[in-house]
Amino acid sequence: MATTHNFETLITKGTGISESQLSEILDSPNKEGSTLRDQIDGQSFSSPEEAMSIICRELNLEFLKDIPINDIPVDLVRHIPINYAKTHEVLPYKDEPNKAWVLTTNPLNFQNLEDMSVLFDKPIEAVVTTSSKIQDAINRVYEKSTAALEGLDDIEEEEYDLDDPVIDLLETGDDDAPVIKLVNTLLFRAVKDKASDIHVEPYEKDMVVRFRIDGILFDIFKPPKKLQNAITSRIKVMANLNIAEKRLPQDGRIPLKLAGKDIDVRVNTVPTSFGERIVLRLQDRSSVILDLEQLGFADGSLKEIYKILQKSYGILLVTGPTGSGKSTTLYAAVSRINTIDKNIVTVEHPVEQRIHGIGQIQVNHKIGLTFASALRAILRQDPNVIMIGEIRDLETAEIAINASLTGHLVLSTIHTNDSSGVFPRLIDMGCEPFLIATSLLGVVAQRLVRVLCPHCKEPHEPTELEIESLELTPEQVKNSTIYKPMGCPECNLKGYIGRTVIQELLIVNEDIRSFIMQRKDSSAIRKAAVKDGMVTFREHGIQKALKGITSIEEVLSNTQVDL
Repeated sequence: MATTHNFETLITKGTGISESQLSEILDSPNKEGSTLRDQIDGQSFSSPEEAMSIICRELNLEFLKDIPINDIPVDLVRHIPINYAKTHEVLPYKDEPNKAWVLTTNPLNFQNLEDMSVLFDKPIEAVVTTSSKIQDAINRVYEKSTAALEGLDDIEEEEYDLDDPVIDLLETGDDDAPVIKLVNTLLFRAVKDKASDIHVEPYEKDMVVRFRIDGILFDIFKPPKKLQNAITSRIKVMANLNIAEKRLPQDGRIPLKLAGKDIDVRVNTVPTSFGERIVLRLQDRSSVILDLEQLGFADGSLKEIYKILQKSYGILLVTGPTGSGKSTTLYAAVSRINTIDKNIVTVEHPVEQRIHGIGQIQVNHKIGLTFASALRAILRQDPNVIMIGEIRDLETAEIAINASLTGHLVLSTIHTNDSSGVFPRLIDMGCEPFLIATSLLGVVAQRLVRVLCPHCKEPHEPTELEIESLELTPEQVKNSTIYKPMGCPECNLKGYIGRTVIQELLIVNEDIRSFIMQRKDSSAIRKAAVKDGMVTFREHGIQKALKGITSIEEVLSNTQVDL
């Protein structure tokens, strides 16, 4: 005997319709004066499809119990990220000159249908199905897009200008051509979508390619598992890596020229249970911002940073998580003081941006050219300013401190969670507190938050919980317009375009020096800095939310309450 279920449970769990929306439908009277709730009272249903068909009949909508996957053109989903389709449970179904049909689990979510209408630039007709059916259809349709990607439907090979000295495959032939095109298209599309990273991830029965765009990872497509070795080999050949070595991690680089842009691709491979996992980090050398004003720093912080950069000796450190723009900030700082009367030398791993008038040394561990050995050498080059890519060990830290104490301005990065965490980190490395206190001038801590799309952002009335979480007053919110992300074709339905810095600048004054000498923890140093007027991550983020630059959710997800 078939199991029966409650009508409301099947609808709310099997579709995207909320309880409030369902209640409104059930309690609305029909032509006879009775409600749908009256008609189905006491009935039970064996599946969401059976229950949903009744709702669709009431709303005069088409209901699809089974989705004809093979009839859905792959082109319809090309500009819709799979994350968006899965989260909102929408999938384009058919497209005609005057109308487009979209599969959805909630025909009452008019915002999703409006997004589709903007994307297709025509009226949208909703076709209803259940959550399980549409999720399966999304997976299968996006998998089908692999074939289209291999075929380079709308991208001609002549559009590539791959300036790569090691691009030849070991074996060339008809079977290899699709893989060459696939990898080339992958790189082309990543540059076009402004992705910072490409992840090629093998699993037991499939593999996934993901792009990191504005700090968020998105599934792009799933190549057939049978292409895994060919794709891996192609990328490793381009990066001049050993394709026979599959047991050890490897690092390489691919210099590319795409559509007039010089792209530097750093490649890292690691062995996993199901094959080699590859991450490609892309950097557009032609679009690096070399102006501190454009990065998004607070005006007060900029003035203090400029004062530090005018000093003849001392250390300025930039800290933050991986991918937070530390190197960009250092380059901008160095560019500002790059004048004819200064000798500026850098030690980097690798050199990410070449700047005229500056001596740049690239670390090479294979031949023994480390940060420490390079620093010892350049101290004999009579530098005024030294930029160190990263302080990661005691030897490098001690040389940097000694250089600052002997009349050099030193700029570098270090990995900590916030500005006050730098001092305990250096002490843990083995640096003497009195040397740290004497040499450090300031610490810039930074993170990146996404910028709201100016084309589709909408005013948002923050909830009491959001106001309380940000520790704001209703008056502060009332005098500002806060926006929320929506999504449109301009931002690929993401709601955000680009990122901006939120930062805190800790100036090392007499109070902070005293705390460092006493080996105080980061919490005590942070409280002292805030008392002296330091603007924290959260405060700077709130300022940007109140100005409509970013959203409340971005601030909350990238900062925490200062204790």
